[in-house]
Amino acid sequence: MSEGSIVIEGEIERITFENVETGFRVMKLAVEGRSERLAVVGAFQAVRPGMRVRVRGTMVKDAKWGDQLRAEGVTELSPNTLVGLERYLGSGLIKGIGQGFASRIVAAFGLDALKVLDEAPERLAEVEGLGGKRARAIGEAWKEQRALRDVMVFLQAHGASVALAARIYKRYGPDAVNVVSRDPYRLAIDVWGIGFHTADRLAQELGVAKDSPARMQAGVLQVLRDATEAGHSYAEQEDVGSRAAALLEVDPFTSKDELERAVEALVASRHVIAENVHDARILFPSPLHAAESRLGARLLEVARAQATPLPGAAEAIVAFEERAGVHLAPEQRSAVEMAARAPLLVVTGGPGVGKTTIVRAILAVFDRAGLIVRLAAPTGRAAKRMQEATGREAQTLHRLLEFEPKTAKWKRDARRPLDAGAVVVDETSMVDVLMGDALLQAVAPGTRLVLVGDVDQLASVGPGAVLRDAITSGVVPFVRLTRIFRQGQGSRIVENAHRINAGEPPLVPEAGADSDFFVIDRRDPELANKTILELVTTRIPRRFGLDPVKDVQVLTPMHRGPAGSIALNEALQAALNPTGPALVRGTRTFRVGDKVMQLKNDYDRNVTNGDVGIVASIDAEEQSLVVRFDEGREVPYDGATLDELVLAYAISVHKSQGSEYPAVVVPLLTTHFVMLSKNLLYTAVTRGKRLVVLVADPRAVKLALAADRRDERRTRLVARLQEGSAARDG
Repeated sequence: MSEGSIVIEGEIERITFENVETGFRVMKLAVEGRSERLAVVGAFQAVRPGMRVRVRGTMVKDAKWGDQLRAEGVTELSPNTLVGLERYLGSGLIKGIGQGFASRIVAAFGLDALKVLDEAPERLAEVEGLGGKRARAIGEAWKEQRALRDVMVFLQAHGASVALAARIYKRYGPDAVNVVSRDPYRLAIDVWGIGFHTADRLAQELGVAKDSPARMQAGVLQVLRDATEAGHSYAEQEDVGSRAAALLEVDPFTSKDELERAVEALVASRHVIAENVHDARILFPSPLHAAESRLGARLLEVARAQATPLPGAAEAIVAFEERAGVHLAPEQRSAVEMAARAPLLVVTGGPGVGKTTIVRAILAVFDRAGLIVRLAAPTGRAAKRMQEATGREAQTLHRLLEFEPKTAKWKRDARRPLDAGAVVVDETSMVDVLMGDALLQAVAPGTRLVLVGDVDQLASVGPGAVLRDAITSGVVPFVRLTRIFRQGQGSRIVENAHRINAGEPPLVPEAGADSDFFVIDRRDPELANKTILELVTTRIPRRFGLDPVKDVQVLTPMHRGPAGSIALNEALQAALNPTGPALVRGTRTFRVGDKVMQLKNDYDRNVTNGDVGIVASIDAEEQSLVVRFDEGREVPYDGATLDELVLAYAISVHKSQGSEYPAVVVPLLTTHFVMLSKNLLYTAVTRGKRLVVLVADPRAVKLALAADRRDERRTRLVARLQEGSAARDG
C-alpha cells in the first residue's frame, strides 16, 4: 500500500460514469457512518449497484467535484443486506436475471442466495417462475461471471487494464490465468489488438526478467510478425536482430549473442524456419514457410498436370457470342480457348478489358463440357459482385473451403477436396499465401482452376503476393488483357486508371465541363478535410443525385491526420448523422444510421474483415447495437465485439479492395508520403463506378506515380515455382 493510502468498505449506490475502453469509472459509495455518498474514481473492473466493495486508495480534493477517493484497487465483497443483494443480482450482472427475478431469488434464499448460485444453482428451480432449463442457464451465466471476475482480479493486480483483461478472458476463458502465468508473451500472438509491448508490460509485472530467453524469443517472433503484417513472407536474420534489439530496448552489440541464441532456439523448436539464400540467412514464421512451400508445390503440380481439351469448346464460344450479343476479340478468345485446354489459368488485366466477359465465356465452355463449376472470391462484397456479373452463385473462399472458426481449420483440404470439375476465383490479387495454400490443397486432381484478378492493384492485406508471383514465375499459364472495351462515351475513369497504371498523370476536364473524373487541387490537410466534407454532404448529392451515406465512399491512404479516416469519420458523422440514439465506446460514438465497418473476421457471427453496414438499432442500457449488413442480415454487437467496429464514412484504400462504389472521393496529400504508391492510387480510382474525385496535392500525385515506389514484398514463391519447374525438367 502506498503512503497515504486508506481502505474503505461500502455498498455501491450507482455508477455515474464509465468508459469501457479505458476502464475509468466514477461510482458513488454508501459508507457506514458517513452521511454523504463517497465518490470513488479510477480505472478498475466493471462493478454493479448493490455490490459491496473494499476500495484501497487516496483521498483527494477535486476543485470541481470536492472530496474523492482515488482508487488504487477495488475488491468485490458479498452484499450483506437483503436490499443490497437484491440490487446486486438485479443490476444486469447475470444474463436472465432482472429486478423481478432477483427479488424472488432473495425472497427464497435470503443472504444465502450467492451461496446457492455458487454451490447448488439447480435449486433456482425452486423459485417461482424459474423452470429447470432457465435455472441451468442462469447457473452457467453465474459460473462464467465468477470465472471472469477471478481472471479480472488477477490480471488487474498485474497491471492489465479492464479492457485488456476482458479481451484476454474472451480468448482463453477460465484458463486465462494459467495461460498468462505460464507464457504472457502468447498474448501478442493469440489476442487480437495486443502487441508485444502490452504483453511485455504484463510479463514484467509477473516477474519475467528483461534478459530472459523467453523475452528474447518473444522479441524475435514479434519482429517476424511485424514483417508478415507488412506483407512479407520472411525477414533477413541480420535485420531481425537489429529490430529485435530496438524492440526489446537492449544494446544490439552486447545482446547480439543472446539474440542469436534466441533465434537458434526458435529454429530448433520449429517456431521459425531458416533458409540460406544468396549468402544471407532468412527467417520465416513456421506456418508461413509451410504454407508457401505447399502452395508452390501444388501450383506447379496443377500447372503441369495433363488435361484433356474440353469437348465442344469452339461451339460453346460461338453460342455464347450469339447469346450475349458480343464478339470476342482475339486476345479474349485466346484466353477462353486456353481455359478449355489448360488445367490452370491466370487471367489478369485492368478495368474495362473484358475480364467479366471472359469469365462468362469460360463458364459457357465448362457448362458445355458438363463440368460442375464453383465460383468464389476472397470477400463477401467481391463474391456478391461476381454473382451479379455472372448470374450464378458465388461464395466467399472461407465458405467454399468450409472454414471452421472454433478450430481455425479448413474442412475442405487434400483429404476432402472440393466436389467440382472447375473452380473460378475472382479478385485473386486479394488472396494471400495462407488463403492460396488452403485453396490449392482443396482443389482435387483433375479439377481445373481459373484465377482472375488485377495484378496491378494493391497486394493482399495478408502476407505474400500470390497473383503477382504466379505470373512473374513464368511457370503458371497466364493471359494479360490490355485492350480496353468498357469505355463509355465521355468517361474518363477507365482511361485515367490505365494512365495511372502506366505512370502518367490523370486527365482532368476543363472548368465547368461534365465528367466522371475530377481533380481538386488542395495542399493543406485541414482545407482538404473541409473540401471532402463539402463534396460528400452537398456537392456530389446535389449534382449527381447520389446518397451521401450509401453511394459515396471516402478512400484515404492513412488513418491519422486531418485527411485520415479517423478525423474524416468524425467530421462526416457530425455532418450527416449528428443526433439520435448513441452508444459511446471509448473514443468512438455510434448512432442509429451510421455507416460502420467490421475490422476482423468473425465467422461465428458471419461477418468478415471489411464488411460495411448500417447501425439499425441501439440499446443504451444494455450497451449494445445491431448492424444491418447486405441483404438485410442483422448482427448484434456488445461487450468486446464493439471493439471490432469503426465508422466507415471514410475507410482506407486497402479495406476497399474487392468493392465498387457509385462514387469515391480520394484525398492524396504529401502528409500521406509513407503510403503513396502507384498501385494504391490505381486501386482507389478503380473502386469508382460513376464518379471519382481526387482531392490532391499535385506533388503527392507525382510521388504516387513514381515507378520506384511500387509496393514490393519479400517472398520466395517465385523461386520455389522456378526451382521446382527446373527440377522436374532436369
